[in-house]
Amino acid sequence: MLSDEKILLTGPAGQIAYPLAEFLAKDNEVWGIARFGDPATKAKVEAVGVKAVKGDIGDGDFGELPDDFTYVIHFAALMAPDWDFDAAIRANAEGTGLLLAHCRRAKAALVMSTHSVYRPHEDPMHVFPETDPLGEVNAAHAPPYSMSKISQEAVARTCARLFDLPVTIARMNASYGRNGGLPVMQMDALLAGQPVTTRWDPCMYSPIHQDDINAQTEALLDAASVPATIVNWAGDEPVSVQEWCAYVGELGGFEPQVGVVEQPGTLRGSIADNTKRLSFTGPCTVSWRQGMRDAFESRQGR
Repeated sequence: MLSDEKILLTGPAGQIAYPLAEFLAKDNEVWGIARFGDPATKAKVEAVGVKAVKGDIGDGDFGELPDDFTYVIHFAALMAPDWDFDAAIRANAEGTGLLLAHCRRAKAALVMSTHSVYRPHEDPMHVFPETDPLGEVNAAHAPPYSMSKISQEAVARTCARLFDLPVTIARMNASYGRNGGLPVMQMDALLAGQPVTTRWDPCMYSPIHQDDINAQTEALLDAASVPATIVNWAGDEPVSVQEWCAYVGELGGFEPQVGVVEQPGTLRGSIADNTKRLSFTGPCTVSWRQGMRDAFESRQGR
């Protein structure tokens, strides 16, 4: 595993980044940058051994952040619920360029993109390879997100060539673990007696557990290249929202309420072709049922 490295992790209080920061800080000097509007959030990050710096990547404000990192892991992203494309592109695309310029001396950078960069496909069981067409996905929760992440990928690819900086662009599917993620957010809703609403039936994903994200980070950094490496980052098992909600009901001994409100123009399914990722990382170690059971038991205090 990574050890004795100086690593920058952006958005270190985030759902994925916080457990990764805690994991990496055991054997590395880890720095984190974020706006840290809430002092308690900064204190939480520092409590796991991360050197937290207040700044704003979209503004090019790096505060007291040094520029001699050996690795950069860029997870911070703006996911706004409005139609401000300018703000989303400024934060997610321009901010990525400013960050990679600041850290151009690194051995490699891992930039997290998203499966929502793919053009929607009519078949919910379609398996997306990295070579599939890209396109706008105006998801209701963050309409500009997909276009801003496509823009981010273009900027990251340019920076790799411009600075001779090895880059991996990893298109995240549905991440989850004890710290949250879509499957666990829906679990929490069901356990609170609330219904879950999804956009298609079936609504497919390739969920990946936090433990596998932590374990695969080093391999994805090792896979960085010039021109940039582009890879799907997802679990090895396709599963629908309907399936994992049914499993939550099975664990909790109740009948889950799952509704469907179709959202034309969005992805009907998001199943990843993991052939390329498997060549770097090998298979995942946590099955979706194991991961969901672990999250469920953590909510029961076990």
